[in-house]
Amino acid sequence: MPETLSAPAPQAVGDESWTRREIFQQPDTLRATQAMLRAAQPAIDAFLRPLLAREDLRIVLTGAGTSAFIGDSIAAWLATLLGRPIEAVATTDIVSAPALHLRDVPTLFVSFGRSGNSPESVAAVDLVDALVGTAYHLVITCNTDGQLARRTGSDTHVVVLPEATHDRAFAMTSSFTAMMFAALSIFTGIATMDARADTIARAVAGTLSAADAPMAALAGRDFERVVYLGSGPFKGLAREAALKLLELSDGALVTAFDTALGFRHGPKTIVTDRTLVVVFVSNDRLTRRYDLDIIAELRADGRCGAVLAISAQPIDGDALHVPGLATATDADLLFPFIVPAQLFGLHASLRLGLTPDTPNASGTVNRVVQGVRIHAIEA
Repeated sequence: MPETLSAPAPQAVGDESWTRREIFQQPDTLRATQAMLRAAQPAIDAFLRPLLAREDLRIVLTGAGTSAFIGDSIAAWLATLLGRPIEAVATTDIVSAPALHLRDVPTLFVSFGRSGNSPESVAAVDLVDALVGTAYHLVITCNTDGQLARRTGSDTHVVVLPEATHDRAFAMTSSFTAMMFAALSIFTGIATMDARADTIARAVAGTLSAADAPMAALAGRDFERVVYLGSGPFKGLAREAALKLLELSDGALVTAFDTALGFRHGPKTIVTDRTLVVVFVSNDRLTRRYDLDIIAELRADGRCGAVLAISAQPIDGDALHVPGLATATDADLLFPFIVPAQLFGLHASLRLGLTPDTPNASGTVNRVVQGVRIHAIEA
């Protein structure tokens, strides 16, 4: 595949979609998010500092769909950094089975929502208030007019990100990275993220430039199946990457996600000569070894249509290199690593003759989910 990665593949003529603009605006939206957080830091700290001083506080990161995958990507990393349990639980799980996921212990409920209007996200907040005696809410949203953004009260703090992060396209791209960045900045220290914010933004910009043509070329190979593999924080990112392609291809491409080690336990049977496998390679020394092992194994098998590694450190074989983050934590790599997956989804959508901003031709899947009935819990 080396010739594929180096082959010129210019932007599709006439692609003026919001999807493309919102993918490419991410260096700017990440910087703008950090600037906004810096200005809002006194109010955020005043709300969170006394809560985080409580040793009995349960912290839950939540959202629906892509917003849920933010928690999947960063919960374990934040828990390790802060030395306290932090859980990722989707609102769709909470609403359908609240007795399994809510406990009557002091809880900080961190809600992510692009629109803030998803029925499950609103219902989950209401369930927490009804079933948890001592509950606090941190809302991170991109829509100042959404239902979550309109919440008030001493138990709630709302962080509305810059307007540009409120993606107009169907698929969440800059909203995903901005909300995830906001959570990392807030919980790791807004002031400490200043230098990292610019480094991350520059890495995202460099990856956008380097990955656009190769991802268009790969989309042109008309794979039938695409698998994303990631370990640690990248398992959640792999799930988001798989969803992005599923959405933008309107289900025409079969997608899957797993970890480097988990993939061998059955899911590897998805591999055919029409399958692309993308591996997000960790900077963690131990985790990286497992990532490199699965890459070597897949290449040795000779059954994949293509195996692509995305790495911030040098790597043999077909790879996309993320610049400037060779010594960064995996949390920082989340932002440039998702870029090739977003671009591949965009180019696959165009290749299929779809409209990326509204890829679902039947209209049965919507930008803000519809058709959800919220059922009352039994007394």
